[in-house]
Amino acid sequence: MSNSGGMMALSQPSQLAAKQYGVTKPISRAGPTAADLQRTLELEKFLVHSGLYESEEEAAKREEVLLRLGQIVKDWVKQLTGLRGYTDQMVEEANAVIFTFGSYRLGVHGPGADIDTLCIGPSYVNREADFFFVLHDILANMDEVSELQPVPDAHVPVMKFKFDGISIDLLYASISCLVVPENLDISDVSVLYNVDEPTVRSLNGCRVADQILKLVPNVEHFRTTLRCLKFWAKRRGVYSNVTGFLGGVNWAILVARVCQLYPNAVPSMLVSRFFRVYTQWRWPNPVMLCPIEENELGFSVWDPRKKPCDRTHRMPIITPAYPCMNSSYNVSTSTLRVMMEQFHYGNKICEEIDLTKACWSRMFEPYLFFESYKNYLQVDIVAADADDLRTWKGWVESRLRQLTLMIERDTLGKLQCHPYPHDYVDASKQCAHCAFFMGLQRKQGETVQEGQQFDIRDTVDEFRHSVNMYMFWRPGMKIHVSHVRRRQIPSYVLPNGYNKRPRPSKPTSQVEEPVKSFHVTEVYGSEHVDGTRKRKNEDMAGEKYDVIAKRLSSSAESHDPISSNILDKSVDILRSSTRNRMCLFEVNRFEVLASNGFSADAMSDAQKVRPVESIELSYRGKNDLDKGIASSEQEPECASNSSVITSATSDGGSSDDAGIESVADCAEDNMVGVEGTVREGDEMGSLQDAAREGDPVARLENTVTSAKGLMQVSFGTVRGKVLIPGA
Repeated sequence: MSNSGGMMALSQPSQLAAKQYGVTKPISRAGPTAADLQRTLELEKFLVHSGLYESEEEAAKREEVLLRLGQIVKDWVKQLTGLRGYTDQMVEEANAVIFTFGSYRLGVHGPGADIDTLCIGPSYVNREADFFFVLHDILANMDEVSELQPVPDAHVPVMKFKFDGISIDLLYASISCLVVPENLDISDVSVLYNVDEPTVRSLNGCRVADQILKLVPNVEHFRTTLRCLKFWAKRRGVYSNVTGFLGGVNWAILVARVCQLYPNAVPSMLVSRFFRVYTQWRWPNPVMLCPIEENELGFSVWDPRKKPCDRTHRMPIITPAYPCMNSSYNVSTSTLRVMMEQFHYGNKICEEIDLTKACWSRMFEPYLFFESYKNYLQVDIVAADADDLRTWKGWVESRLRQLTLMIERDTLGKLQCHPYPHDYVDASKQCAHCAFFMGLQRKQGETVQEGQQFDIRDTVDEFRHSVNMYMFWRPGMKIHVSHVRRRQIPSYVLPNGYNKRPRPSKPTSQVEEPVKSFHVTEVYGSEHVDGTRKRKNEDMAGEKYDVIAKRLSSSAESHDPISSNILDKSVDILRSSTRNRMCLFEVNRFEVLASNGFSADAMSDAQKVRPVESIELSYRGKNDLDKGIASSEQEPECASNSSVITSATSDGGSSDDAGIESVADCAEDNMVGVEGTVREGDEMGSLQDAAREGDPVARLENTVTSAKGLMQVSFGTVRGKVLIPGA
């Protein structure tokens, strides 16, 4: 009897292993070793001690809030039904239901996390007027509701608020029926009949969450692994769909795919395999949990062979519910680069953990963003009060991705941006304020031309114009974009006791490339804290103007007529008056004039310019790139966002894995789900080729050569605009 029971116990894992999850065969069906089980216990203990699990009291409160919210939307629909003249019986039967999705539905939410909710109502209750105005007013008048923020023009329209202290993201979908049944099956494709694209996107949040849980071999292992990697992504600054990184559903699909590739692995193994897989993944090959299905409903599905816009997607992560979409369309070239760097970091730490050379806490060390770059864009957001700032900030944050794309577009990908998905508040400001930061560096490997410049004034103008089109704009809502050097980072963004790490000296045995340098001579900046100091510098500037003007005049003779005309005008400007507040930069014998007219009242004291007489910066070749703060290059004391800025370089195994090279094959095998095979009879050859076909940046990346020259970048502001001449 006991033997038969043992045979039955052994047959269950065998049956589990025999089932294939996903579009390809698994890489390994191996189970955990004793060491793997021990590492899993240590990981789970670390996650608990890190406070990633909510208490029973908070869980009960969430359920209570959801019940209360469900009753509110039912009453709202009944009220609208009566106002529209329906019969009393219709009013009685009128209904709306609440579904959850996201981290709450997947079971990986933590303390204080918001609840993603979807309200489904009848066909005669619309989103534009009924949801964003009538229901909005109902919620606004409730004492339990605070921080109410509608975002009607988002890709997925949403209303954000707190209900009794619990954060809620509420979507709305109107389906084609007069009475919404209480037991509505949202996974049934019939809910998609006669609905528009925004409604499909709203419904798919719940449908995707349900499908993910059905497509993983072990739900509990999936949840622990996902909870771990979401925490890691937040610590490393790559968790934010709105700014071009990955959000909750993206991470869930990536983790689910690794669970399919290693169906019998435990969480510690899955975390390690996650980084091994995605450091070798051949983007833009898609990550898919199941084949992409077509349907007679005719909704558009992700297919780069048929749709040129899909070929531009950098990191396709395809949702498993019809209509299958790319959930990571926000990812740009720059943000993909940042994420790949972090994947390699995670892989390195996991290798050390497997060799018992590191513990789990090492992997979750926060990313030192403000030590990773020399140059940053600072986006200051101000509003009249906290409520206005909340809505204004949400809108601006949703547009920051566009600024990254615009800079990539206008510089042909040569100037890379790293938007940091955290906002910072300057408590010393009188008005409501917050700021976002973006790290800047030139693309590594780019051949540098002497005197090459990046001028993104028009880019920033375009960005500001798009931001100011906000339909809920109110007086006092302002945005300012400026440049700051690393040493000028405002103190309010740095944690208490923050100290920069000392830079170790470069080994004497290391062979350096020839030093290429340039000089910057600044007469004075645009703003000075001390008035006496300012006048002193103005006097110094007056004495130097004649010498500088002669130099410009003599330089003009050796240039073409256009350059001569420009320099002649520059001489006239210099000789006109010191009140023009001009800065003179000498860059490899070429003088560049830049106006500094940025409004001082919008910026903090930390950004005001202080005079710098002479700066010499050196660049020791491509070997110095990406060494971060460990570089031996000495960074000069520098002026503010209005002064000249230079050199935008970045500072910054088990036996079952013997065949890990098959990861690349899995990436390409994922393409089988799109109408069978894509290599036979396909005009594009493969989804990867199709994605690259319409990608000028990708073509550019394939032709660049190693950088051995000087990368010069000057940053300044001209009447509130950001000037980046020189890289």
